[in-house]
Amino acid sequence: MTVVDNAVVEREPLKHVQVREYVRDLLGDSTPGTPAPSERELVQKFGVARMTVRQAMDALVAEGLLERIPGRGTFVAKPRNQVGRLLSYTAEMQRRGLLAESQTILARREQAGPGVARALDLTEGDAVIHWKRLRRADGSPMCVEDAYLNEVLLPGFLQSGMPTSLYHSLAMRGMRPTWAEDSVTADLPTHEEAQALEIAPGTPVLRVSRRAVAGDKVVEVSRSVYRADRFTLYVQLSDD
Repeated sequence: MTVVDNAVVEREPLKHVQVREYVRDLLGDSTPGTPAPSERELVQKFGVARMTVRQAMDALVAEGLLERIPGRGTFVAKPRNQVGRLLSYTAEMQRRGLLAESQTILARREQAGPGVARALDLTEGDAVIHWKRLRRADGSPMCVEDAYLNEVLLPGFLQSGMPTSLYHSLAMRGMRPTWAEDSVTADLPTHEEAQALEIAPGTPVLRVSRRAVAGDKVVEVSRSVYRADRFTLYVQLSDD
């Protein structure tokens, strides 16, 4: 792993974000109807005001993870009929019943080239974080991913140790992507990509480019190359 630049102190996540992500991690894989921790439990655990806990729970209710039933309490909600739900690689593999693993190939501060700068709404030459990983599923290579992040939005990201999940780390900073646009093309791998993915040269791959947004800020631009023999892209459609 390569880390460049001087250390920067990481901002402490907002209290309601800490509570929200704790409850999300606790109940994310639970069956519908599972009771959520009570507000009193969370107030005692985190030492925060009840209003802070209410703000965190309100966010999860609005998101659809939880539902409030008058007179009974708050419970894990039934999944909504969502179109194109935005998932991290880890969550996507879990949904497919596969164990996700990642190996960092490169992590460093760079100057944004014209394409990355345009996608991140930056000026060419601005500082970005380049994080390249080999992503595995059940121990076998699934994809090589290059993610580019706006350094200004993520102070201390490189110095705090690379997270297991990028989206979880963004969520702890209150910047988990809420919207993304993916483009998918069929292609042939480079020699380096074929070696990393353990496929023969000339084997078709899928290239997926993503631009992810949190609120009005572009937080991630990524380019991933997937093994076409292992990865099927599912797209949900609706006539609404």
